[in-house]
Amino acid sequence: MGRVFISVGHGSLGNGRLNLGFEDVEASEIKEMLLLRDVTMQEARSRSLEVLLVPDDFSLKQTIQWINYRHRTNDIAVELYAETHADPTFRGAGVYYIAHNRDRKQHAELMLLALTRRVPQIVIRGALPDTASGLGYLAFCRQLIPASLKLQVGVFSNAEDRYLMQNRRQELALGIVEGLLTWSRFLTGETNLMTTPLRPAPPSYPSIPINLNGRLYGEQGILINGNACIPIDLVDRLGVTSNQMNQSRRVSYGGIVYVKAIDLRESNLSVSWDSLTRTVSVRSLLQTGRQLNDITGKGYTSEVQLLMFLKTHHEAGLAQFPDIARLYREEAAQEGISYDIAFAQMCVETDFLRFGRMIKPSQNNFGGLGASGSAEGASFASVRLGVRAHIQHLKAYANTVPLREEVVDPRFHFITRGIAPQVEQLTGRWAADPNYGDRILSIIRQLYEASGLL
Repeated sequence: MGRVFISVGHGSLGNGRLNLGFEDVEASEIKEMLLLRDVTMQEARSRSLEVLLVPDDFSLKQTIQWINYRHRTNDIAVELYAETHADPTFRGAGVYYIAHNRDRKQHAELMLLALTRRVPQIVIRGALPDTASGLGYLAFCRQLIPASLKLQVGVFSNAEDRYLMQNRRQELALGIVEGLLTWSRFLTGETNLMTTPLRPAPPSYPSIPINLNGRLYGEQGILINGNACIPIDLVDRLGVTSNQMNQSRRVSYGGIVYVKAIDLRESNLSVSWDSLTRTVSVRSLLQTGRQLNDITGKGYTSEVQLLMFLKTHHEAGLAQFPDIARLYREEAAQEGISYDIAFAQMCVETDFLRFGRMIKPSQNNFGGLGASGSAEGASFASVRLGVRAHIQHLKAYANTVPLREEVVDPRFHFITRGIAPQVEQLTGRWAADPNYGDRILSIIRQLYEASGLL
C-alpha cells in the first residue's frame, strides 16, 4: 500500500501566511480544514497508513512540486477544502477528479461512499469532473504524479454543513480515512505483504491506441495511473508550443517522452476517452477556424446550441429568460462582437442566470455592469437593453469601432477604447478575479465541446 499526501486547499497564499477564507464569528473555513486534516492524520496513522502533510503555507505550485518530488509508486494525494457560496442554502460534499478518467471517477465515488457511511446527514453532490469547477481545470487533479482527488467536504457558508464540520469532525475524519484506505487498496489490487523485501520492478504501463482526427495514429500512447498519455512528438505535430505545455508533466518511458493528453484541452484541442476500446481521441482543429479569445468577430454556435448548453447548467434560468440566446446572437452580431464570448461571460457573471450577490434578475444586468453611486450595479428596463449594454461594454474594451446603436452602457465612455481585444485582457479590468479570463475561456471550451465545434 502506498502513502497518502494530504493538502489543505482554499487558503494558502505561499507568502508565509494563510488566507482565512470565509470568515465566521466562531471559525473560518481554513482553520476548520486544518483541524479536520489533523484528526484525519491521527486516524490514518492509527490504521498504519503512512501520511505526509503538505506544509500549510505553500502555494498551489509549491504543493505540486513538493508532492511530485517525494512521490513513490502507489502513492495517492487528496486536498481537503470547504466551498463558500453567495447562496446560503447551497450545500453538499463532492469530489473532483480529472475529467474523462473513468478510474479516477470510481476512486472519487469510493471516497464519497465511505464519507456518507460515517456521516449520513451529509448532502452528496457527487463525483465531479474538474471541468465542472470554476476554472474548468484543477491543477491538483492534473499536474500531480500520484493519483489525486480534491475533496470538497461541504459548503462553509451553509449553516448545516458548517455544523457538521464543527460537530462531527471525528466522523468526517473516519469517513475520509476509510475512503483513502479503500482507494489505496483498489489502486494497488490488494497485493500481499511479503516478508522478504524485493527490489521494486521498473514501472510498466499498458499501451493504448490514439485516434487522431478520426483516424488511428501510427504510434500508441500509454496509460499512467488511469491517465492517457501521448508522445511529445505528436504534440509537436499538432502545433502546440512548449509555452502552452509548460505546466504539463513529462514522463520518459521506453525511450519516448509522453505528456497527459487531457492537458491539450488548454490549447483548444478536443480530447476524449473511449472506455470500451480504451482509446484516447484527439481532434486537432477548431471547426470554427478561429482563436477562442478574440472578442471582436462572430459567433459559431446556433441558438439551439446555446439554449441546450444553458438548459444543461440551469434549466430554471432558461425558463425565466427564454429569449436570452436569440438576443445575444442579435445584439452581438449588430456590433461585430462574438456572441459566443458574450454568452459565456454572461454565464460566468450570473452563474448561469442564478445571479446572487448584489445583482437581482429583475435588473436585467447580465454582465455585472456597475453604475455610478450604486452598490447594486446598473439596471435596465428590458432583457434586450441589458444584453445590449453588456455587448456595448465588451465592444468598448475590444476595439475602437463606433457603436451602431445608441449608448445604453452607463460606463461606455469611461473605458479606454480597444484596451482589451482578447478575453484574457479583461482580467483585472472587468473583474479583479485573477482567473477571470480563464473562467470565461473555460465556459467557451465547454460550449464548443457540447456543440461539436471543438
